[in-house]
Amino acid sequence: MQTVLLVEDSKEVFTMVKQAIGSIVDLHWVESIDTARDKLNEDLSLILLDIELPDGSGVDFCTEVQASFPDLPIFFLTSHDDLSDKVLGFSAGADDYITKPFQPLELKARVESRLKKEATRKQSTELLKWVEIEIDKNCQEVKILNEGVYEKIDLTALEFKLLTYFAGQEGHVIPRDKVLDDIWGKDVHIYSRSVDTHVSKLRKKLGPVSHIIQSVHGAGYKFSPS
Repeated sequence: MQTVLLVEDSKEVFTMVKQAIGSIVDLHWVESIDTARDKLNEDLSLILLDIELPDGSGVDFCTEVQASFPDLPIFFLTSHDDLSDKVLGFSAGADDYITKPFQPLELKARVESRLKKEATRKQSTELLKWVEIEIDKNCQEVKILNEGVYEKIDLTALEFKLLTYFAGQEGHVIPRDKVLDDIWGKDVHIYSRSVDTHVSKLRKKLGPVSHIIQSVHGAGYKFSPS
């Protein structure tokens, strides 16, 4: 069952959403943007997002999420029904804009339609391929090109998570602190230099294709295959 994250500070709205789509999705509910950030590394298929939240603007959070997770669909679910608000929401990267009070059947239909498309997209991206490396996210297998032959390498769960994280942001420089927050979480107290240690171990296992994870001096890391 696909996971939908509802970011909404009203229990009444949560109850209505649960009644509308609870039978077709695994619905997770948080009441603040800060808590929502901690959920972003879970396997989410859709975010339902209010605009007015206790600790910030849903529009700003939408922009933030899109910067790091551009393929994650976001629907605004809000009482703001002015045209200017809708334009602002779509400009921030939203895939849909649903106003309150909403019709449960319409919400279910919109969510169901988008999740079908998301499922198709995910199936097509389970196998990531470049000249030097193949990453099968479904089987959690990695093969590297070594002297013209693809060889399977053994990675720990953390190393595989790091590799797929970098691969998902190909060409972008990712600051060390962001890697730390996204992979380990903000509540885990480890030194940022620990990231270097884990990346070094991952590179060692990548052997002849270790160059695909580049260190950018003073900035972070970049996944840059041929």
